[in-house]
Amino acid sequence: MAEFTDTLTDKHIAFIERQPVYFTATAAEGARINLSPKGYADSFRVLSSSQVAYLDLGGSGNETHAHLAADGRITIMFCAFDRSALILRIYGRGRPVLPQDDEWDSVAATFTLLPGTRQIFVIDVESVQTSCGWGVPMMELQHERDTLQKYHRQADRALWVEKFRERDRSIDGLPTRPTDRFIAGDAQDVNP
Repeated sequence: MAEFTDTLTDKHIAFIERQPVYFTATAAEGARINLSPKGYADSFRVLSSSQVAYLDLGGSGNETHAHLAADGRITIMFCAFDRSALILRIYGRGRPVLPQDDEWDSVAATFTLLPGTRQIFVIDVESVQTSCGWGVPMMELQHERDTLQKYHRQADRALWVEKFRERDRSIDGLPTRPTDRFIAGDAQDVNP
């Protein structure tokens, strides 16, 4: 049986903190629905019972940014793959915060930034749903993939910024605001 709450409870937050993967879904009128798996267990933060955020590393597209700019709606889903079956969905409205934005420093301070972080999505929680999750298979985490972070660590930083500055449209042609800075994570950021 599904249960809804207006905000995250302590029990919800404890569940979220144990999950190594989560999924994000967004949509905008006339555009494809975007559904993305997210790893890196330390990439998600509960900022309060009514606000969450996650790191977004540069990748092949920027659909979430485009959809949030056009529509604002986002769903985040966590599901347990261990014996304690549960699905938790956060329904909300989100927005991208980029390194060039005034609030970047305050939002970014809540994270350990990863190489290639291009933005942080901040989501205002509108409702939370939990359901049984009995149909989700049981699996064990072997380890996180380092491929994406390795790609960003090895990138020429000035070329990386140029590449992601040019990505100002979604696959459906919706506009995005590209990042203007390479986030190295553990070294000097580059803003050519």
